[in-house]
Amino acid sequence: MKKLLIISVFLMGFLFSLSSARGQDPNYTQFFSTPLYYNPAYVGINTGVRVRFDYRDQWPNLPADFRSYYFSADLGDRGLPGAGGIGLIVNSDNEGLAFIKNLSIGLGIGVRIPITSTVVTQVGIKASVVQKTVNWDDFVFSDQLSEKYGNIYQSSFVPPSSNKKVFPDFGAGGLLQFSNPEGNVSGVAGFAVDHIFRPDESFMSTTTAPLPRKWVAHLDAVIAAGGGSSSSMYASGGTNDPLKINPGIIYQSQNKVSFLQAGFNMLKFNIYLGAWYRTGLNHNPTSSMALVAGYRYTFAEDMSIKFMYSYDLAISGNLQGMGGAHEISLVLEFDKLTLFGGGGGGGNIPGRSMRNNSPLECPSFY
Repeated sequence: MKKLLIISVFLMGFLFSLSSARGQDPNYTQFFSTPLYYNPAYVGINTGVRVRFDYRDQWPNLPADFRSYYFSADLGDRGLPGAGGIGLIVNSDNEGLAFIKNLSIGLGIGVRIPITSTVVTQVGIKASVVQKTVNWDDFVFSDQLSEKYGNIYQSSFVPPSSNKKVFPDFGAGGLLQFSNPEGNVSGVAGFAVDHIFRPDESFMSTTTAPLPRKWVAHLDAVIAAGGGSSSSMYASGGTNDPLKINPGIIYQSQNKVSFLQAGFNMLKFNIYLGAWYRTGLNHNPTSSMALVAGYRYTFAEDMSIKFMYSYDLAISGNLQGMGGAHEISLVLEFDKLTLFGGGGGGGNIPGRSMRNNSPLECPSFY
């Protein structure tokens, strides 16, 4: 019991000391494994079905760490109205000793607008239902504490009648997808905004707490060395597979706090290796370095599974020594699975059929 009290008091002081970080959504280092979380325009960007799982454990050296869980499943089918896709996005996280739990379940829709055989735009919207719950009994307030005996007093705080808040939430985004005519270089540039209408997440009926909008901008490319294809359809894991390099950058801003993450992944013999640097852009920023490793196993030409692990290490700022962050992702890909007969599209590559061989349909890292 005493240990629980110490943890509670420590976390309360720590959380309120980070005033500049309040109102921040959970962050995933592997944004390339959680693209729908950052931009709903990614819904249906590739033909077939993508199922993604991600688990993040942040600051494990603290008495109570912060954990986030992500799941999404989206279908890209060019037979759909709008020739884009539909998707389900689920995100859950707990803050500290489960004082506050957040659960968001959303439906995403993507609309695809081809411009040329090598340039495509896509826009997406996301409509979610968010539930926040709090356990008031887990909190220890200052007026409960005695300097000598600890928690012996009754708090004067009267908790609200409800420990649950449910509200709708909306996000939108757009992206530009491109490749060179040879198909060995492809990329995506995008922009998105979440919490468009700033829903009220306050548990108190007498006050409001609008959820700050989150702005995201991102750019990445897949480059196949030696003139190979940047499409993942041609990866067999053999010695003839080209080395694929995926440099990228993502910018996030929410509640006057901004972050920039940049780095690259590499793929060769179905093995992923990568390194990413993340830094804050505000006063007294915290910087971290993330190392990524993973493996891709191909069941068939159109079926594969990707497993990736990353570790974040704080290299500057006031978060050093807290244990960084562990993150694990799992991605299942079914390239030819369709429901409306629209498995192809995205533009031709010279010398290949209209089947979704285009790097616009099958980039290696999403």
